[in-house]
Amino acid sequence: MAGRSGTPGRSVTSRALAVLDAFDASAPKLSLSEVAERSGTPLTTAHRLLGELTQWGALARRPDGRYEIGRKLWDLGLLAPVQLELRQVAAPFLLDVHTTIRDTVHLAVRDGLSALYVERISGRESVPVLSSVGSRLPLHATGVGKVLLAAAPPEVEQEVLRSLTRITRNTVVDPGRLGRELAEVRRRRYARTSEEMSAGAASLAVPVQVERARGPVVVAALGIVVPPHRRDLPRLVPVLEVAARGIGRELARTRDFH
Repeated sequence: MAGRSGTPGRSVTSRALAVLDAFDASAPKLSLSEVAERSGTPLTTAHRLLGELTQWGALARRPDGRYEIGRKLWDLGLLAPVQLELRQVAAPFLLDVHTTIRDTVHLAVRDGLSALYVERISGRESVPVLSSVGSRLPLHATGVGKVLLAAAPPEVEQEVLRSLTRITRNTVVDPGRLGRELAEVRRRRYARTSEEMSAGAASLAVPVQVERARGPVVVAALGIVVPPHRRDLPRLVPVLEVAARGIGRELARTRDFH
């Protein structure tokens, strides 16, 4: 990510967007010089844009002088349909699941080759997880990601299979094995993982479908994260399926959801 090349003659808008794009999950807090380097923007220009973006509220300046994403962008992001409609509809169903299992419950959608987490509920005794609202994790290493990948167009699946990365010793990185696993996910309608994304965590996920004129479409994945030694995962599938069907039915009634 570092060292993004700048483009001579870029508009002010494109430079400002490049500054914002310098921030990501691996670098949520950046200094002036880091922003300039990662955005390919001259130091003086980066300094000016950082000042303007901070004044508007898109960024916030920390006491140590570094910058981070500001509240204004968070507020605007919540208005995006994938956040607003899906989160509002799914919230009570996620709460029901959490009340039943007492472990982390989350909802994700596919964003390119990643699973974008749009909602999460966890308790004090829940297994520590890497996901947070707004975070992106690899499709091939998470329960919700495998559900979304199994429902993705063939070209997306092939692209993921060509670039599998190992995250833990249990991450499936053999294309043939993952391909067979995805076929099984499509057959049984749920996915399981065990310590593929992080040690000490197993996951279970099911698709959230919306009925369309051309047939059911997977629009999200509903998943839970539990200790890997928990043996009753198969018995939790119906709990997730009931919630997923409820979310799908409510989304189908929401005209603005696409």
